[in-house]
Amino acid sequence: MVFSSTIFLFGFLPLSLLIYYIMPLKGRNLALFLLSMVFYGFGEPTYILVMLFSITVAYLTGFPIGKYRESDPTKAKFWLILSVCLNLAMLLFFKYTNFFIENLALIPPLAGVLEPIDGLTLPIGISFYTFQIMSYSIDLYRGATDTQRSYISFGAYVALFPQLIAGPIVRYRDVDDQLITREHSVDKFASGVSRFTVGFAKKILLGDSLAAIYAYLGTVYAAEPSVLTAWLLVLTYTLHIYFDFSGYSDMAIGLGRMLGFEFLENFNYPYLASSVTDFWRRWHISLSSWFREYVYIPLGGNRKGLSRQFINMGVIWFLTGFWHGAAWNFILWGVFYFIFLTLEKAFLLRWFEKNTVTRALGHIWALVLVGIGWMIFDHTDLSEAFAIMGGMLGIGTVGFTSATVSYELLRILPLLAVSVVAATPYPARLMAKLEEKAPRAAILRPILIGLALLISVAYMVSGTFSPFLYYIF
Repeated sequence: MVFSSTIFLFGFLPLSLLIYYIMPLKGRNLALFLLSMVFYGFGEPTYILVMLFSITVAYLTGFPIGKYRESDPTKAKFWLILSVCLNLAMLLFFKYTNFFIENLALIPPLAGVLEPIDGLTLPIGISFYTFQIMSYSIDLYRGATDTQRSYISFGAYVALFPQLIAGPIVRYRDVDDQLITREHSVDKFASGVSRFTVGFAKKILLGDSLAAIYAYLGTVYAAEPSVLTAWLLVLTYTLHIYFDFSGYSDMAIGLGRMLGFEFLENFNYPYLASSVTDFWRRWHISLSSWFREYVYIPLGGNRKGLSRQFINMGVIWFLTGFWHGAAWNFILWGVFYFIFLTLEKAFLLRWFEKNTVTRALGHIWALVLVGIGWMIFDHTDLSEAFAIMGGMLGIGTVGFTSATVSYELLRILPLLAVSVVAATPYPARLMAKLEEKAPRAAILRPILIGLALLISVAYMVSGTFSPFLYYIF
């Protein structure tokens, strides 16, 4: 089940809110836990057992970790390692087993001996909830949080349906107090509805429309490659993945507020970044923060010299790429970012900060590299990605453009213009200024939100099923 479906919007969500709010305060975590299990099991009920196993392991090992972390750190570390290894084992088995088998089978002595496991599919959201579970065990070991003694509350944290299938990754210590007590108010609920609607509109009206154009341009490029088509492919996918993923994060944050939770932001207008380094401070913030806190800093971060820092960065970006998917294009995508982030760390960042011109060049540099990176990210067949990159430079093309692509550009230009503006903070700032100068204009906000919801629902009902991109990771 995904948020952009009629069964969620008109069935599961209103029923869940009704059940949640008629429950007494002490029973709301139980309601959330059970409702989240229903949400998760809607598409693949068998994998509920996988999630419950991971929850139970972390919950039970949490007691000895909390008990021994001060009196006997060696024992606490043993239980921490056990918890992390068992949970990672589930992720590695379901997500990477067939990848390793397929690649090992390429070695002549193993050819024909190893065969992929039929029917082994990826449990939805396992990459996200595994990292959330690990954050609990690690924070508990560090003394950053207390042992969670309620299995229901811990299960509700892990399985919380607003952010279960595609993040943002919520660290346990960021919501541990909210699991005990959280604010429920009309204003907070209304804020949640507003945030959910904005994300829903971003996903349906912009993300899905751009996805359709990107798919069409892909067929055009395969038949008649041109420079303009290659650049349009990069532009449409770059915008599509932002509105798809940030739209989901907005919906998750909005749903969280409806249930009394406050989740941290996951995006901060990443396409305004002044460098690739700045881009990764703004994009998928919860994942970047997770790797920085639980892998990069424990490896030594930047505290052990420049060469060691580059090694640590290499580890992080290999893991970041591989986390996104069991395919070589994701690994290459991680290596791609490692190379350019290393260049920026070594000398480019200082140059970008020299003056206004170099800062503008840094912005262009970031946008072009991020767009190229998305082509690697999207194509498991790397030859297709390299063909598009070459096409951007006129390599392997029939010319700059064609009649078909020129017409297509004119047709999609309004959508591209709206999408580019919507990827910046300027619409929100304009609305805030308008409300400041004319307080009565505040009535426009609920009207616009309601209109956006109606139009988005109409598009959703008339369109085809379109899951969130990160749904598969």
